[in-house]
Amino acid sequence: MEKKTTRLRRAKKLRAKLSNQGAVRLSVHRTPKHIYAQLIDQSGANILASSSTVQADIKKQVSATGNKEAAKVVGKAIAEKAKAAGIEKVAFDRSGFKYHGRVLELADAARENGLKF
Repeated sequence: MEKKTTRLRRAKKLRAKLSNQGAVRLSVHRTPKHIYAQLIDQSGANILASSSTVQADIKKQVSATGNKEAAKVVGKAIAEKAKAAGIEKVAFDRSGFKYHGRVLELADAARENGLKF
């Protein structure tokens, strides 16, 4: 349980800093099998767009859902949905996960497809 509590502590600290910015949040959550991304408004009450490896259209594009390639596809999809919603600038909320591996790939793919952090 120690690993989870330290991740949640990092997430709480990060979200406190992001709340001062007042920007739309790109929140990322990962599990061993899937990765999820959501665009959340400034108040934190509404989800503006979401994308994950659970969705059928993304699942068809990748061979496995828990790897870096799947994270790239999710990053590209969330960036396209953000553009459609008129969002260009976001604050990256990694939910206490280290900026490494799948989280890094998702962020890079979102940047390449037009999102600004």
